Amino acid sequence: MGTVVTAFLASSFTGLLTVVGALPVFLSKRPSIRSENLLLGFAAGVMLAASFFSLIIPAIDIATKRYGDGVIPPTIAVLGVLLGALFIAALDKNIPHEHFVGGPEGPKAKRLSGIWLFIIAITIHNIPEGLAVGVTAGVGDREAISAIAMGIGLQNIPEGLAVAVGLVSVGYSRARAVLIATLTGLVEPISGTFGGWFVSVAEPVLPWGLLVAAGAMIYVISHEIIPETHRRGHHSSATGGLMVGLVVMLFLDVWLG
Repeated sequence: MGTVVTAFLASSFTGLLTVVGALPVFLSKRPSIRSENLLLGFAAGVMLAASFFSLIIPAIDIATKRYGDGVIPPTIAVLGVLLGALFIAALDKNIPHEHFVGGPEGPKAKRLSGIWLFIIAITIHNIPEGLAVGVTAGVGDREAISAIAMGIGLQNIPEGLAVAVGLVSVGYSRARAVLIATLTGLVEPISGTFGGWFVSVAEPVLPWGLLVAAGAMIYVISHEIIPETHRRGHHSSATGGLMVGLVVMLFLDVWLG
């Protein structure tokens, strides 16, 4: 139960930072496109660094301790990452949502308004983030949990802002926009608690859980966030944000881990 409680608390922290990101919507000035791209690039950098330094490398270390050197640990790594990517790809295909670049996708997508398809997309993307935090709790390393919770929480801030700004732009009140942005973040404690519970009752699957979460996040970075940051220009700002996010997460992981 300790693992489950830790997973719930850590993923709740990351989910609530979505609210922090949404709060600036109460200000009258909308962030510039350059600022939005920089913030989303920062989110991508954090997720990329977390995928490797907080998830893939620890998973390989755990698998190596369990199975020894040889072909098994790298095979688990490859299969786990691919399974995570396939998991999010399946959600993308079967749940109606709005892709930034590709437009509406999923069954009956055209029956929903564009902003709601976008909100569903953000909610889907929060699933691997919550899983990453929850599964990391199964490692039992407080420093590792702190590092990934801080990193994922930081990148949730621009996501919360994106949801709130989008809602206000189509006529929603600022208060309602913040409320809905908050709800998109609630999927993180749900998926995080599930991840923590799963690895606590099936400890041998811990490296698989870490790798699936990593693969899911890498898929989101490549399939959604990076294309969005480059579709409206300001490529340098987006790339700069990605690099800053990556080194911030790297610093947190080395410092706390």
